[in-house]
Amino acid sequence: MRCIHILIQGIVQGVGFRPFLHRLAETHQIYGWVRNTSVGLEGILEGENDALKQFLLELETSPPPLSFIEKIDIFPIKNFVRYTEFTIRESHVSAGSTLISPDIAICPECAAELFTPSNRRYRYPFINCTNCGPRYTIIKALPYDRKRTVMKEFPMCDDCKREYDDIHDRRYHAQPDCCSTCGPQVFYFDTKSNEKTKDDAFSASQTLLNMGGILAVKGIGGFHLACDANNVDAVTRLRQRKHRSSKPLAIMCRSLEVVRRICNITQTEEQLLLSPAHPIVLLSKRKKTKLSHLSFSSRLGVMLPYTPLHMLLMDQTYGGPDTIVLTSANSSECPVILDNMEAITKLKEIADGFLLHNRVIQNRCDDSLLMEWEKKAYYFRKSRGYAPYPLLFHQNVDGIFAMGAEQKASFALGRDFHVFLSPHIGDMKNAETFSHYKSTMETYQKLFCLKPSLYVCDLHPDYLSTQEAMHAAKEWNLPLIQVQHHWAHMASCMADNALHSSCFGIIWDGTGLGTDGSIWGGEFLIGDYQTFSRIGSIRPILLPGADKAIQEIGRIALALIHDAGVTDLTVVPLDSDKCNLLIRLLSPTLSPKASSIGRLFDGVCALILQKSYVDYEGEAAARIESLSPVETPDSLTQPLQKLSYPLHFYMEHEMRIFDTRPMILNIYQDLKQNVSASHIALRFMATLCCMALDQCLFFNQKKLPVVLSGGVFQNRFLLSGITSLLRNSGFTVYTHRQVSTNDEGICFGQLAIAQKKKPQ
Repeated sequence: MRCIHILIQGIVQGVGFRPFLHRLAETHQIYGWVRNTSVGLEGILEGENDALKQFLLELETSPPPLSFIEKIDIFPIKNFVRYTEFTIRESHVSAGSTLISPDIAICPECAAELFTPSNRRYRYPFINCTNCGPRYTIIKALPYDRKRTVMKEFPMCDDCKREYDDIHDRRYHAQPDCCSTCGPQVFYFDTKSNEKTKDDAFSASQTLLNMGGILAVKGIGGFHLACDANNVDAVTRLRQRKHRSSKPLAIMCRSLEVVRRICNITQTEEQLLLSPAHPIVLLSKRKKTKLSHLSFSSRLGVMLPYTPLHMLLMDQTYGGPDTIVLTSANSSECPVILDNMEAITKLKEIADGFLLHNRVIQNRCDDSLLMEWEKKAYYFRKSRGYAPYPLLFHQNVDGIFAMGAEQKASFALGRDFHVFLSPHIGDMKNAETFSHYKSTMETYQKLFCLKPSLYVCDLHPDYLSTQEAMHAAKEWNLPLIQVQHHWAHMASCMADNALHSSCFGIIWDGTGLGTDGSIWGGEFLIGDYQTFSRIGSIRPILLPGADKAIQEIGRIALALIHDAGVTDLTVVPLDSDKCNLLIRLLSPTLSPKASSIGRLFDGVCALILQKSYVDYEGEAAARIESLSPVETPDSLTQPLQKLSYPLHFYMEHEMRIFDTRPMILNIYQDLKQNVSASHIALRFMATLCCMALDQCLFFNQKKLPVVLSGGVFQNRFLLSGITSLLRNSGFTVYTHRQVSTNDEGICFGQLAIAQKKKPQ
């Protein structure tokens, strides 16, 4: 006989780990106990030596599917207690912290029960078990027990308690376990009568959707706005009321069969859609021109129902739609709404009805967004289903608080070898989003026992994240490191791929403050985590009216045409009086300049589409990508080099600069000769791909690893084209795998740099 004390760390709470251990102990006749602690899970086990060996082998090789074991410590105990049974004990609260499971989409077993009339949870919208349901969005404190979640307000009935205590039941120790007798309730609020309806909440909601109405839906991590995706008038009304005239809208489809009717879907994309995270996946439409009211692009953001509430909303029982728009419910530029009364107050001019429930959303968590790239997930927004799952870092990052940037704000907090990345926060341009940023950081600090020892932030003094870092560092008398924006992008991709030596970075985005005080965004860098040098860029573009030019992109078109020496301004989508007025601003002393690929996309988009304004950051790049007759260069019948406009470079301050003027002149000539917008867009993107290769061949003769980062690499054509050209030329290319390529991933790079530069 043998007795051991076992300690397990990792994702071991909220994933059915204690029930798993109990069943394993029963199988091998092991006695003792197990319990959650603030740092993971611990237990005392007694049994025959061979039985314990088999127990530990199965523990390591076949743990619960949603768990992740980081460490198992085993200590022999000499004095036997002679336990006669195996029990799950009350959790033990102590110093330290464990990890938390993300929210998990409804499992097949619960989905089957949801639609089985004989099951006592038939059509109950909060059905869950140890394998699925809310986790992060309901937790208040650790260890993860019901009394430390919002489910504390819903005491279990006798039937649920019996399941909870039954080792052979799927809901054995499932903390959110509930039913219609004891759990949260759903109801429909009618905006016309300003009261709850007595009708079935889902029947009323589906009737509203079928009539073309707009429904506010309280989900697992915040509110959504929904309407019938096939009803063009309803979608148009939603766009008008939400002031979202052109930005693509995500949809939720009832089933994979429905998805296949409207989109092409690969095996990897299917796996991503069905994964426990159930993210929004960007899929290629079957017909590019179809569903243009949802997205002008050839791609569409699609997700499947990930909660029982969503499944019931889309159930066919009352003729619910098979495809709905499901977009975040928030005021312009503000975080998604959480509270019922706040939703009714703020959304009353948008929504025609409300599908509500009385379970509190403790922690806000938006939907995740990604696309498939090289048979893996490529993130645009990493949130629900992934947060707060940490990344493992190759070195100790304890106490490093990386504060991120401004657009797609995020933070990365270090503890030992873990990096805790925030869920999606949004563009931090107002007090509401900044408050969300701070409260989420406080939640992380509390849950994971995180204490700062160093702050790291962007160079830009006006970013709220920078100001917060400066304030906190001063208040707590801690070191502060400021990291240039594009260097952080490069370091983020390096750390994402566990690269430790010097790399060649192609870093393309819209805006980032350079070390020279100007705006960068089309950069070629060489460096590591300790230093970098800027060796190449693109010709700076003047921005008449500064930030106003980023929205009124016709101004950038004027700057590009004027810079190229074209006096014919008929191709500029601005009236002649405005052009003449703005030309006076086109000098470096009167207008800021940006060496930005994002701004180049803005100007070219304005020229070839005759579009003066954009509604959101990145719209111009998305529109040019959507114009291309092919999604990736692999589908082309001729090489990119033949499609490219001629490349021209010049040297300035020891940097090799891509001269945009000849390219713009060629685009102007194509426009005057009535060349199609789609062909010009294709040639423009081919030029950028070939330009990237040319710069790499010129500077990277030592064949350093090449990393691609920045929001521009959300463009599938550029990502694919540049990667292919470089690999065919003998370069090793790395792209993002665990963090987003856009500014959401910058905090990870800041943290990696700070780890090397921190005071010893």
